[in-house]
Formats: sequence, structure tokens, C-alpha cells
Amino acid sequence: MNDWSSVLLDYTDILESDIRKKYPDVLEILLIDRTTKKNILWATDHYVHLGRGYEYNSQILPKLITGKNGKTIMPRVSKNKFIQRVRVRNMAEVFTPSWICNAQNNLIDNVWFGYNNVFNSEQINIDGSHTWETNTKKIIFPKSKTWQDYIMDLRLEIVCGEAPYITSRYDTTTGNFIHVENRIGFLDRKLRIINENVAKKKEWKEAVKTAFNNVYAFEWQGDSLLLAREAMLITFIENYRYKFHKDPSLTSIKEIAKIISWNVWQMDGLKGVIPNSCSDKNEEIQDLFDENQTIVTQCEGCSKNNIFKHNGIYSVIMDWSNRKEIEYISLLK
Repeated sequence: MNDWSSVLLDYTDILESDIRKKYPDVLEILLIDRTTKKNILWATDHYVHLGRGYEYNSQILPKLITGKNGKTIMPRVSKNKFIQRVRVRNMAEVFTPSWICNAQNNLIDNVWFGYNNVFNSEQINIDGSHTWETNTKKIIFPKSKTWQDYIMDLRLEIVCGEAPYITSRYDTTTGNFIHVENRIGFLDRKLRIINENVAKKKEWKEAVKTAFNNVYAFEWQGDSLLLAREAMLITFIENYRYKFHKDPSLTSIKEIAKIISWNVWQMDGLKGVIPNSCSDKNEEIQDLFDENQTIVTQCEGCSKNNIFKHNGIYSVIMDWSNRKEIEYISLLK
């Protein structure tokens, strides 16, 4: 491992400047909003004090988060307590402790596998803190299921924040780095299964793409969304290095980044649209006395609380099995 790589990997705070330097064009892919064909929005007022380009409805551009602005976006654990409280108050931003993510992911796997403690066993320390002990033995599958079934099992994290249920590169409350073999996210678990069952590099990469194709998440705030996308991409790189003791090719990294940019998308989860994209429609009419009047028509979806009637921009995702774009809300009908 060279010195530069150690700056990017095995570290809580992923710097956008580092991504741009090490992996050309990848940051641009991670910033794409596949619905609007533009970049994801800030969708938060947290950065407006930084000036033009940081407004709520502005796109997150590479120049705004790299170079001299390279530490603009930080994971929640690195933000000061005041900013954390503000975001909790304004956007209900509360991050789930990693041990709870693990316990809930374990419940899903207990049902899927038909037995408990598949990947780890939950522990309570003497001081009352919670953790887990990794099962280091190869995962055993029930007779009716295969490892391929597991990586193809569809998982979704709603309002994902920095995606702690998907990948646990670090503990969300302490910031402590978690090594690949001890991670507990549902993407981490899929990658562990692949690492245990696939030896050849070509087959490994295809299996990993399948795993990523079957992991979805959405988030409102642009900074958290980018952090989630970055965490997933770096998780791929770290697992490749864990398995093959070298970096993946730039082509492979871009392929995974593209999947992530489709599967982890920006959305108002209550409306199914791009945040703040609904609007009132103003119509000018003349009355009987030839005086102009403005008729304001509110978005029907907003006024009637009907997710299928909004006039905003409905978020699209990729149906990888059919290789076509679909509106997320089409899955709710």
C-alpha cells in the first residue's frame, strides 16, 4: 500500500480532493443526479454562509468541495456538536449507532438463513456498551438457497444519511474505523459472501456488480447523499484490495461508481420527487372589469398529500434486470 492510498482508505473522512486526484472523473460520476441529468443539489441551508453556489437549490459542483474547499463536506461524526444539533432540529438528522444497524441487519439475515448469528453475535460489554463478535468461519447456506441468491437479494435503505446500514466503514458514533472483515452493513455482508466463494478476479468483479445492482438507497440532503455514495465506492476498493492485494482498475471503479449513482439517489421520500421541485402555478386572468387577477394553483400532490399527484420532478432509478429507467413511485402502485 503506497502512502497516498493510506490517506484515502482506512480513514473515516473521505476527501473529495483525494478522490479527484487518485481516480480521474470518478467524483464527477458520484455527483450526477440521474433524474435531472445534472448534479445532485445541496438541499440544505447548512452551507449558504460559504457564498454563491452553496444555496439550497444549487448543484454540488466539484470546485465547491475540492482544492481550497476540500474539507467542506464532512461526515456527521466529524461535525461539531452545535452543527449536529442544528441538523437534528432542522432535518431530523439522527444517525443510528453501528451496533443497532448490526442488530437490525441480523434480524433480516436470521430470517433469510433460517438460523441466528450468521455473520456475528451481538455483545454487551461490562460498561454497558454494545458491540459484536465476528463469526470467522465460512458462512453456511441453507439447502434451498445459494450464495448467489444472497447477493441478488434486494435491499433498500430509506432516508439513508451516510448509509450506515449499507456499509460500516466506521462507527457512526465514535468515528472509529472498522476493518473489512468486521463490517456489518448489508452491502458488507454481500461482499463477504463473494470474498468467501469466488476466487477468480473476473468472476469476483461480476459478482460484485450484481451485489451493487441489488443495493438501493435514497436521501434528501446532498452532502449526506455524496458521503453515502463515497462510502460505498471506497468499500468496493477496500474489498478489492482485501481480496487481491492491489487496487482495482480505474475502469472497474467507474463501473461501480455508475451503479452507485443510479442506485443511491436524491429524493423527498414523502413525495417521491427531487427535493423542493414542486411548485405553485400562477395564471393571470381578466375579470369582468378588465382587471388582471392572479389565480394560484397549488401542487395537487402537496395539497392532497397524494404521492402520485405531485407536479415536481419524480426521481428515477435503474431497473438493472431490464436495463431501463423507471420512476421510483411506479414501485408503489
